Amino acid sequence: MARIRVLVADDHRIFAESLAAALAAEPDVDVAAAGSGPAAMRCLERAATEGRRFDVLLVDADLGAAVSDIAQARPERLSDGVTERADRRAVDGITLVSGVRTAQPGVRTVVLAERDDPRRAALALQAGASGWVAKDCSLSRLLAVIRGVLRDETHLPPALLTGVLRELTAARKHRTESERLVESLTPREREVLRCMVAGLGRKAVAERLYLSPHTVRTHMQNVLGKLGVHSTLAAVALARRAGVGPVDLAGEVVERGGQLA
Repeated sequence: MARIRVLVADDHRIFAESLAAALAAEPDVDVAAAGSGPAAMRCLERAATEGRRFDVLLVDADLGAAVSDIAQARPERLSDGVTERADRRAVDGITLVSGVRTAQPGVRTVVLAERDDPRRAALALQAGASGWVAKDCSLSRLLAVIRGVLRDETHLPPALLTGVLRELTAARKHRTESERLVESLTPREREVLRCMVAGLGRKAVAERLYLSPHTVRTHMQNVLGKLGVHSTLAAVALARRAGVGPVDLAGEVVERGGQLA
């Protein structure tokens, strides 16, 4: 019998361990639990290194929303009795989904939510989730979703479907508008925008593009004007919606944190 390896990521310890125990009672399911996003990533990485990758990640939609000092100071249990202290960095569920899609695209992710939220469900799907399930759903329903996502199915509660489709359509509209605005930039302005997405300050952009800081400032002002925004952060957010990635900074030492005067 092919076994399904499941990792539960939830910072509510009682829920995570209870769900893990219920799933472990299934004859074809192996399960482990992690109490934070960073801990889940470490667990996934360790399993991959040891040649026993997880198949499905069940992640709390509100992961990292409330991490207490007590929980952070207490060792948390990972797979096979391994324990380590919780990471103090909060990583929300959707960010974890995105990170897993990038680092381990073979792992299917399902978001567990306490309430229906079309906007967040749409964000989860965009981040790479294969399903959105209520935390209070039956075990049989959850197992059906786990088996379904392994067949490349996408699972959403019927009541959420209309709202999620509306959100995805609106997101596509915003992306299309963002792409149109980015296309209005000159090649040099797009280079500057990619540097901004990478977090480079004016001086670092000038050194990279062999321009004077004054010229870079002019390009940055032009970028903001053409994109119709008033800050570097807004420009970066719009660029990301349009699919504009950062310049490659591998091996470079750069100055960050510069701001447009």
